[in-house]
Amino acid sequence: MSGLTRKNTRYAPAGIDDAMTSDPGEAPEPQLPTLGARGWARWTWRQLTSMRVALLLLMLLAVAAVPGSVLPQRGQDPAKVLTYLGEHPTSGKWLDRLGLFGVYTSPWFSAIYLLLFVSLIGCILPRVAAHLRNLRGRPPRTPSRFARFPALASGTSTASPDDVADAVAAALRRRRLFRVDVGAEPAKDARPEIRTVAAERGYLRETGNLVFHIALVGLLISVASGQLLHYRGQALVTQGRGFANAVVDYDTFDKGAWFRPESLSPFSLTLDDFSSEFATDAVAFAQSRDFTASVTVTPAGGGTTSQHTIKVNHPLEIDGAKIYLQGNGFAPEVTVKDADGQVAFAGRVPFIPEDTMYTSRGVIKVPDVSAGLEQIGLTGYFLPTAQIDDDGSARSVFPQPTNPMLVLQVWTGDLGLDDGVPQNVYQLDTANMTAVTGDDGVRAQVIVKPGETVDLPDGLGTLTLGADVPRYVALDLRYDPSLAWVLTFALLALAGLGVSLFTPRRRVWLRTWALPDGGTHVELAGLARGDDTGLQGEVDRAFAAVPGLRPPPDDDADNYQEDPR
Repeated sequence: MSGLTRKNTRYAPAGIDDAMTSDPGEAPEPQLPTLGARGWARWTWRQLTSMRVALLLLMLLAVAAVPGSVLPQRGQDPAKVLTYLGEHPTSGKWLDRLGLFGVYTSPWFSAIYLLLFVSLIGCILPRVAAHLRNLRGRPPRTPSRFARFPALASGTSTASPDDVADAVAAALRRRRLFRVDVGAEPAKDARPEIRTVAAERGYLRETGNLVFHIALVGLLISVASGQLLHYRGQALVTQGRGFANAVVDYDTFDKGAWFRPESLSPFSLTLDDFSSEFATDAVAFAQSRDFTASVTVTPAGGGTTSQHTIKVNHPLEIDGAKIYLQGNGFAPEVTVKDADGQVAFAGRVPFIPEDTMYTSRGVIKVPDVSAGLEQIGLTGYFLPTAQIDDDGSARSVFPQPTNPMLVLQVWTGDLGLDDGVPQNVYQLDTANMTAVTGDDGVRAQVIVKPGETVDLPDGLGTLTLGADVPRYVALDLRYDPSLAWVLTFALLALAGLGVSLFTPRRRVWLRTWALPDGGTHVELAGLARGDDTGLQGEVDRAFAAVPGLRPPPDDDADNYQEDPR
């Protein structure tokens, strides 16, 4: 062999192109198969419907919802969006282009939502089909050897193999958890006939898993339909006045994409009276006891009116929409005349409570009705039960109006009412205003009680507080047809998850055959999916159902006997 040289030689069968065999030193280029459009579509569908992609989309949906809770949204508060854009002109413009001020209606959020929906449907349907096939199938056949299983039991019985198999099968069926199949292995050579029982339980585990995922899909559909069809309006109503159930009559109104104004039930509501109760004992002083709003509902067209009461957690339902009592406070009636004696402002001003004593903050914006006069802004507190300390500070010491008082500071300048930009009626923008001060340089303060008229500092005019102090209530009307479905699917998901987590998947097998001495040998084995501390107990319960069991000859001896061969 030392004088021989081995060459790489290829042998091509007849009919192969000469071009492919012309150079024996070159290997042919591999011809890789191509997927094609259909193959790529199938691969994409399998990836989309995989469980890992579904979990990824679920996590991505949660992350995508974060900007909706951090940044102001146009659907909930367009004024805050305009304020944010004014304060952040550069970043706000890019955030607006990305749709982060309308997250839940943006195309990218909808795309994630729809992909998650399709992914879940694609995961569930094949599993449902496979589960239905398994339910109609038979339990796995009995193995020929039991020594390798983690749970075992064996012994001898005076009953026949047929009686043993029938008794164990009946005991397993009585538990209504096992699917049971009784069979036999014919005698062969020296082996006698063997009666077998195969039983399996735990199909509820997969049923619960499927119920959980189906309920999750139903939950997604319910939430989506609720967002499309819902509407919610807030209105602040003072005693003796009311509002009509129309979009223009609400202070704020949030609606879904499929909402139509004509879908609102035509009615009007009037607040007849509002009563509140607070504790006066030393232990629970000033704690709220009850809030009751007495209202009159009038249907459209002047139909029969009806009186109702609205309490906290006891809403009033009208045509599927519920009206909740969200808050209450005081709305003193204030009249402001300018320096020329013209009425520049007159009306009830809601003051928002800031503590349990109903120390309430409010703003009064007085436009210039007489040419050449400055606009006036009044900001301060309404104190239901006022107490003035030695240092001149005032505070409320009880929520009920036993000694009401209005304490205001005065500003002059441009209120910004003519800029065309929406303003919060409960806030005063003092950027273009100047605080009115006294001769000593201290800010001027106006203190007025019900029925009094006081002069504003610097000859700005007068302020009159009405003799009565009306109450107001904040009403919240909500309509969401998906709430019952959301609750139903949420409970179904919880139930399905519980069944899936706490239902064990177990298999129990029996093999029994006649012994030469006239007895019957019995052996059982059990197998579980995963760790199952109750598996041996399951096998022991089945073994206890064997009739005519003989006690083992020696407690310390291993009584397990292999299948005769």
